[in-house]
Amino acid sequence: MDSNISSSSMRKLSALVVDDDAVIRRIHVAYLQKHGFETRAVENGQLAVDLIRSGEVFDVIFMDFNMPVMNGIEATKELRDLGVNAMIVGISDDQDHTMEDFIEAGMDQFYKKPLKAQTITSVLRVLQGN
Repeated sequence: MDSNISSSSMRKLSALVVDDDAVIRRIHVAYLQKHGFETRAVENGQLAVDLIRSGEVFDVIFMDFNMPVMNGIEATKELRDLGVNAMIVGISDDQDHTMEDFIEAGMDQFYKKPLKAQTITSVLRVLQGN
């Protein structure tokens, strides 16, 4: 099966990458675009919350944990409080936090950095109901 599950007859899925590391943001955006996502990126949780408050809507949000201004846990809680029901995927290389920390905050899934093709394919399947 092709790792790019989306087809031209389907609406492109949108993704928001939230990570303070510019290199990781670029890598994740490129990977997601390769898999057919329309993608935006911001460098901290506060900017993600502000973007959502401005009316932007995403199918999935890839949220780092450790970021300045507002971390991923705080941002996720605030997004859920705002009624955001998009899939939120925790992405971190932080060894001090467990998957339970991310899930308790309201994230749907958690993966270790960096994103991999099988991670994106798994997220695509969930989003497309497969």
